[in-house]
Amino acid sequence: MKKKIFTFITLMVVAASSCKNLDVNPSDAISTGTIVTTTNGLTNALNGAYALLKDHIEFGGSIDQNNMYLRQFYHLSDFASDDIVCGQVTTDPLYYSFSLNHSPAQGNTRYYWYISYKIITGANTVIAAVEKSGKTDATTNQLLGECYFLRAFCHFNLVRTFGKAYTTDPNSPGVILRTNLTDDSKKARSTVKEVYDSVLADAEKAAALMTQPRGVQYASQAAANALLARVSLYKEDNAKAVEYANKVINAGKYTLATKATYPAMFANSQTASETIWCVAFTPVDDYGKFGSVASMIYSDGNSGWGEEYASSSLRGLMSAHPEDVRWSYIVPSKDAGGNVQKRNGIEVYYISKFSFQGGLPNLSSPIMFRLAEMYLIRAEAEAKTGATTAALDDVDEIRKNRGLEGSLYNKVLPAGKSALDVVLDEKRIEMAFEGHRSYDVFRNKRTLNKAYWGYHIAGLKESDVDLSKTPAGYLNLTVPYTSPRTIYYIPVDETLSNPLATQNP
Repeated sequence: MKKKIFTFITLMVVAASSCKNLDVNPSDAISTGTIVTTTNGLTNALNGAYALLKDHIEFGGSIDQNNMYLRQFYHLSDFASDDIVCGQVTTDPLYYSFSLNHSPAQGNTRYYWYISYKIITGANTVIAAVEKSGKTDATTNQLLGECYFLRAFCHFNLVRTFGKAYTTDPNSPGVILRTNLTDDSKKARSTVKEVYDSVLADAEKAAALMTQPRGVQYASQAAANALLARVSLYKEDNAKAVEYANKVINAGKYTLATKATYPAMFANSQTASETIWCVAFTPVDDYGKFGSVASMIYSDGNSGWGEEYASSSLRGLMSAHPEDVRWSYIVPSKDAGGNVQKRNGIEVYYISKFSFQGGLPNLSSPIMFRLAEMYLIRAEAEAKTGATTAALDDVDEIRKNRGLEGSLYNKVLPAGKSALDVVLDEKRIEMAFEGHRSYDVFRNKRTLNKAYWGYHIAGLKESDVDLSKTPAGYLNLTVPYTSPRTIYYIPVDETLSNPLATQNP
């Protein structure tokens, strides 16, 4: 385990997925009584929480190359969508996301649950220490606000992974809320609505506390407002979604990347004009072929597995506009004759949104919130409240910065499409591979259509494949928003140790 995790890791001792607080006080730990003695102590403790988002952490007795919060975050969200195609059968638990054939024992959800609550428990420890100290200076409040933000961020990601969409059933089981250090380890799941209410309360408190931003690699008032806009949109509180999106858009701190700057934005996310909050990686964090965010979706022939590709479904949506600079993140692998190569009958189009920071093929600092999403949040809320012209204007604001100046909507809906159709199509292209697509489909009560050739077909084996019959000779996978397959099972560790944690159907 890396030294840079500081003594925070030993401080936040958490037992498996139930996150029990053990009576262990290692000799090198920072006690809750001394965390706030100095600003440096508090800052280092908080930096440890940020480190948990990106480091490979021990789980189940070993440090697995795949154990990283962000890697699992993208696999559980994007790989379940229709934007990425599975290029081959794999024993990696990411295959459960492609097939939507989930299991309570799958390793990626177990780790994701564990590390999410580890971050939450760490935030709770710092919050308790600061509030007990009574310190209220601006610097301390900034760091306290960041803890509230991280707690809200992790709870929200958990509830949209393991709980139904708010728009489907807000009173259905969500996840276990951990908002203080005295919670009983055996605790029932709160409802989706209760989790959303807690997330919103934490994010609002964070926004009020954070007045001294420390850079885009840390949470800020704008990041909290961006989270509030996203959560409000998910619960279809459209007025609030617009209000919070406007706070970010009108803050004057961020500008949309242009046609010229967009292709390099993700490789330079820490200095990009759109970035509100990113998880900062350095060359020391380059996990290369073995465990980076990019490792499964990009390869230069020497680094990265490159086993998953941009789907024909997404490329079909984008095909009308080859001048769109967003193609720059979809990289065809070509043979000596200039033809796109195929693997198992699937065209190889790598994805490079998480590549080339410092020129390294599998290094990036993934962006969690950026300005373009705020325009799209506002546009979706406007579309749902009948403000069609405003929605199209927001979509056009993005398109004119992506090389589509000659293909703007100019306040006119295309034939056969609603304003919501236009916004969701634009968001699919703009935010592709950034962890949004499957949630956008299901919360809008639509059907996920993975009707294209790939190894996402449940139960498919390589020996079953007759490439001469693809793409017509296979069963299509479509998933309505009402299907229990839209969410993952609660990990078996939790349900076995905590009988109050009911399992998803």
